[in-house]
Amino acid sequence: MLERRLRIMLLAPAPYFGDCGNDVRVYEEAKALVRCGHNVRIFTGHFGRDMPGVSTTRMSRVPWLKRVPRHHSWHKPYVDLLMSHQALKFARMFKPHLIHAYGHEGAWIGGRVKKRLGIPLVFDYQGSLAGGMVEEGFLKEGSLLHRFNSWLERRINARSADLILASSGSVARNLVGRWGVAAERVASLADGVDTALFRPHPREEVRTMLRLPHKAPLVVYLGTLDRNQGIDTLLSAIVLLKSKGSPIRFLIMGAPEEEYRTKALELGIERMMIFTGRVDYAKAAIYLSAGNVAVSPKLSLVESNGKLLNYMACGLPTVAFDLPANRELLGDSGVYAAYGDSTDLAVKMTWLMGNRDERVRLGRLGREMAEQLHTLDAHGRALSEIYRTRLKM
Repeated sequence: MLERRLRIMLLAPAPYFGDCGNDVRVYEEAKALVRCGHNVRIFTGHFGRDMPGVSTTRMSRVPWLKRVPRHHSWHKPYVDLLMSHQALKFARMFKPHLIHAYGHEGAWIGGRVKKRLGIPLVFDYQGSLAGGMVEEGFLKEGSLLHRFNSWLERRINARSADLILASSGSVARNLVGRWGVAAERVASLADGVDTALFRPHPREEVRTMLRLPHKAPLVVYLGTLDRNQGIDTLLSAIVLLKSKGSPIRFLIMGAPEEEYRTKALELGIERMMIFTGRVDYAKAAIYLSAGNVAVSPKLSLVESNGKLLNYMACGLPTVAFDLPANRELLGDSGVYAAYGDSTDLAVKMTWLMGNRDERVRLGRLGREMAEQLHTLDAHGRALSEIYRTRLKM
């Protein structure tokens, strides 16, 4: 732990807090730093809700905007420009020792503040800007806009921050290998998880409370519902399970769910699926505890997969695709399907559901790993040490 207590400005340009992966990383990182004794303030956009335990300051509301999409939007460039002016004013008032900015938007905004005030900047790398736009279908690979965003991404990676913090070793290696960032400017640190909040709850009690069938084998999913997260691939796997008469049911927690409700109906699998919509962060562990098995069919090759830690902390055996970022977190506690293969995903879920002893063993191992390696206290100490050694704070 640092002897010196730092004033840290966390710069989160996306709507915060919205019960999704990036927001959870910001909030849990903030809690971890507060536990280490640092003075932490989150500066963020004007949409979202404040969370307990961490001071939050928001930019002024833009009157004509009723909402800003969480992913890419044509509104974001001018909103980011407005936010950069207000972030500079906030930084002058708060006088942080360092700025810790999330995503390429945050790094661009933080870079402007750094240039004006000379404050060290940490860029919390959330994945490839241009790659994410292609994966989400916002841009076509090779298009003029894609080439422009690739150029902008390379420029932000190269020039904005004193240190880029990647959430996995594979993401860090991609920064150095593909994007040409100097290795001494990159550090990797996996997500932390609040193991006091995310813990197993008695399954039967939870199913009674949520009015779920007590005996049904249940697979749970928590997170955003989109193509990047592999939800379309999961639906294909469920179609295969239905064709084989599988009794497995799926509790799908996240938003936006309406498109996938419709798809499930069109595919004839609606009776196998329960959609909850967005689940409050504080209640997520209760919902997760209803499951026998968790699944993360995430397909993105440019992002980490922090929800796995929530599964592990809740003692859930987990099926995920065989990706380096997944193996870094799950290790021997995971069951891995061939990347992008809906048939193998269905096979692995069926196998795990049919092996109770293995479910118990893997669930216990995952919980132990979360408690030993990924608590907020451990995360806060590791992050503080990165500040000390890499930024000389």
